[in-house]
Amino acid sequence: MSGQALFPGFDDGKAPDALRTIGEVTRALGIRQHVLRYWEEQFPMLKPIKRSGGRRYYRPEDVMLVAAIDRLVHREGYTLRGARLALEGAAAAGQPEATLSPEDAMRARLRRIRDDLAAALAAA
Repeated sequence: MSGQALFPGFDDGKAPDALRTIGEVTRALGIRQHVLRYWEEQFPMLKPIKRSGGRRYYRPEDVMLVAAIDRLVHREGYTLRGARLALEGAAAAGQPEATLSPEDAMRARLRRIRDDLAAALAAA
């Protein structure tokens, strides 16, 4: 199975769980390298493996997280802070936001709000 299964931009013949360089990730997602490096500073959960000389290697979960950040910031209009809070909130609730479609992410948020409201009513 090729890297195509991980993300449609990968057609490199590598296994889906292969590590990818910053160049491979940025080409596949259409993001510039300096932007990705900046996102590493802004999103503490984005931690690629760094080897000698500071060379970055991205795991499949890192690539999915980068794709989620890109979607939130460039397509859904989140600020970087808003995207980070959305991802942190999803992770805290056990929802891997990076793997959810926008519709599923919204449903998950609404379910959490519903559950919080039900708990508040039960406590009242």
